[in-house]
Amino acid sequence: MTGTTARTRFRAATCPYEDASLSIEERVEDLLGRMTVAEKAGLMFQTIAVMGPDGTLLDDPDTLPFDVTVRRMIADKGMNHFNLMGGGRPEHIARWHNRIQELALETRLGIPITLSTDPRHHFTDNPGTAAYAEGFSQYPETLGLAAIGDADLVREFADLMRREYLAVGIRLALHPQIDLATEPRWSRINGTFGEDAELTGKLVAAYIRGAQGETLDTASVACMTKHFPGGGPQLDGEDPHFAYGREQVYPGDNFDYHLAPFKEALAAGTSQMMPYYGMPIGTEHEEVAFGFNRGIITGLLRERLGFDGIVCTDWGLISDANIMGQSMPARAWGVEDLSVPDRVLRVLEAGCDQFGGEDVPEQVVALVEAGRLTEERLDVSARRLLREKFVLGLFDHPFVDPAGAAASVGTPAGVAAGLRAQSRSVTLLKNEAPESDTGGAEPILPLAEGSRVYVRGLDAEVAAGYGTVVATPEEADVAIVRVKTPFEPREGGFEQFFHAGSLEFDTVELAAVLELCATVPTVVDVYLERPAVLPEIAEAAAALVANYGCADGPLLDALFGRVRPEGNLPFELPRSMADVRAQRSDVPRDGKDPVFPFGHGLRY
Repeated sequence: MTGTTARTRFRAATCPYEDASLSIEERVEDLLGRMTVAEKAGLMFQTIAVMGPDGTLLDDPDTLPFDVTVRRMIADKGMNHFNLMGGGRPEHIARWHNRIQELALETRLGIPITLSTDPRHHFTDNPGTAAYAEGFSQYPETLGLAAIGDADLVREFADLMRREYLAVGIRLALHPQIDLATEPRWSRINGTFGEDAELTGKLVAAYIRGAQGETLDTASVACMTKHFPGGGPQLDGEDPHFAYGREQVYPGDNFDYHLAPFKEALAAGTSQMMPYYGMPIGTEHEEVAFGFNRGIITGLLRERLGFDGIVCTDWGLISDANIMGQSMPARAWGVEDLSVPDRVLRVLEAGCDQFGGEDVPEQVVALVEAGRLTEERLDVSARRLLREKFVLGLFDHPFVDPAGAAASVGTPAGVAAGLRAQSRSVTLLKNEAPESDTGGAEPILPLAEGSRVYVRGLDAEVAAGYGTVVATPEEADVAIVRVKTPFEPREGGFEQFFHAGSLEFDTVELAAVLELCATVPTVVDVYLERPAVLPEIAEAAAALVANYGCADGPLLDALFGRVRPEGNLPFELPRSMADVRAQRSDVPRDGKDPVFPFGHGLRY
């Protein structure tokens, strides 16, 4: 099966909507007129799908994190949008994608599948937010792209992402995430472009144009930009995946600042938009979650900002669920007392087109049958959803080539570009010469090739390609230690993936780093998935660098000067947790005395 395999290999083109010579508008209207209420309802649901080993279909519900198989959702529920969860080799994803397309072509109308994904070109491995880059070219997190700050690089990255997604059959990116990281404790910061609205706006425009092109077409990957109207200012930094994080607050009266990047995304032509779970507190808007909020979706997004594309809710607003052994209530914040049918109706009345993470189209059918929802309202959303499938070319060429996916995803050139971006994003925060009686010493970085190095937290075999690795700090010219931003572990199979809470290092880890710094000149590298509190480390280290997703080799390339680090901090680093708690959650650069300010970054 090749990427040029047309729909007609499996279905005869007997209806006008299957005639590629007609206009997209003609094809949409012809198909819409043939659809039943149930088929329209099925179009309006997108949920998680999991593939089996080597791209097989999983038909035993006991092997799934949910009760309904993809086969049943396609055949029995009329669904044709799925979000692939988890990793997998590119050729396996392509093979699985073709199998579910075949299932879709066997339905009455043969509406093809739109396959979507959370980011899978970075380092994060969280089943609720991103998949580790297995087989795909691996770049730093978007925070690292923001640290470099090069719009051309972001567009090149998004174009590479587009080509790799196309090869495996993914046509919808559930990203970019353009929330502003103004609340340092929030667990979703590593998926953002940092705290600055202007920088984020510049980079998201490049991202969307790299993924979609100047206009959406058959070579595009559609972008579902999130989380409208900005999900950064969470109360105490807690995430609204969970009931304790449902409130979004604006003590600095800075709502419009968080909206600014979304205006740039709209100008760049984002095809879709996802509102967040949170409910706005203390604003002019109703205090209900954004996906249920008519003032936000219809009043602000559609009427004021003029968006007529697809709006899909975040995952799981309607139904309670068990996720990875953890009981998760529906994220119906502010409308928890509504019944499931009333929640469904409220989302549609708000102006959304599609329900993310749900597989209950029968609820929409029941509302129509009860006279509470008109079929004309379904047509508004179904028309948008069908049009995108036609524009992407899915009706005419739904299949991909698994062998081609294996050859064109994670190519040497793509991998090399990702590794170089990892090195470039490294941010040099401090670089001081060791004390010397003779004076004239140079800053410690870049390190000299062949130096005697003691390493902690990185692979000694990799380090041996740069210097002589020694067994103890006392034998070393320099030590290199890698640490990660602290967090407070949470219980629960799903909740444990969200790193939130305190940003301070615990006394044991801090003491170990400080002892090493007192023994030998030490380079400390910290993974900044959130803004770490590290004044003691900054004082004691001979050199301090930050990364945002960087393998050992690219880090050492930066430390030894093989690739010059170019990063600048995409957020400020606070001096203490007291300072963090004193900041206003919606205001950028609100620390009173940061250890390092926003934009700080030294050069060799």
